[in-house]
Amino acid sequence: MSNTHAELGMNRTGIATSPLLTKDMIKGTSEFPPPTLGDERAISDERVSYARGSEPVGSVPPPVTGKGMVKSAGTALKGESPTQLIDKLGERLAFERTGTRLYEALLSKHDALGSFDGGPSRADIQEIIAEEHSHFALLGDVLAELGADPTVMTPSADLQATMSKGLLDVMTDPRTTLPQCLEAALVAELADNDCWQALQELAMNAGQQQLAAAFAAALAAEEKHLLNVRGWIAASQGR
Repeated sequence: MSNTHAELGMNRTGIATSPLLTKDMIKGTSEFPPPTLGDERAISDERVSYARGSEPVGSVPPPVTGKGMVKSAGTALKGESPTQLIDKLGERLAFERTGTRLYEALLSKHDALGSFDGGPSRADIQEIIAEEHSHFALLGDVLAELGADPTVMTPSADLQATMSKGLLDVMTDPRTTLPQCLEAALVAELADNDCWQALQELAMNAGQQQLAAAFAAALAAEEKHLLNVRGWIAASQGR
């Protein structure tokens, strides 16, 4: 059975475990002061300068087919942004691919440590893996139908990849427990639910009612994932 709580042990990260060395460390701050005087304004000014002079994270390429160009032109004529929907579709595709890998890593953690009372079964995790992968396939098909390239890393996809990098690190760390990995899954599911809802609304605004219906079905599945993960975490805490 997976541990559901932190264990008592020799954690030496706090200064209270060594009061004598703590005094020496604090004394050292007087002997070796910061190299410059002032506060965080200097680094803030540098960040402002770089932000103003930098280029965007990326761009959305033009459609790869004539059919896609016609659809994009039609959308633009209605005063909407044809790139926004493609950008967000690329974002969700990248996230669902990562989500599949995330739950595959969670399955390995389950196989290694087992579950706990009220926790996920192997079948529960496998079901989520299958649904995440089906969402990934759906988004790839949608992008291709719209004349876009599903393999493109759009700006929002690039941003999401950077933000979610730590989640996979938690899952694959051999030291983490199943409940700790579920905390990472919760962060992913909270973001996923909000983004699927936004994608559904973008599709409706673009007049893509059929797409909006497909995204609503995906959102319903993601809402179930979120509910399950919340319940498993509560069980691990005895709630």
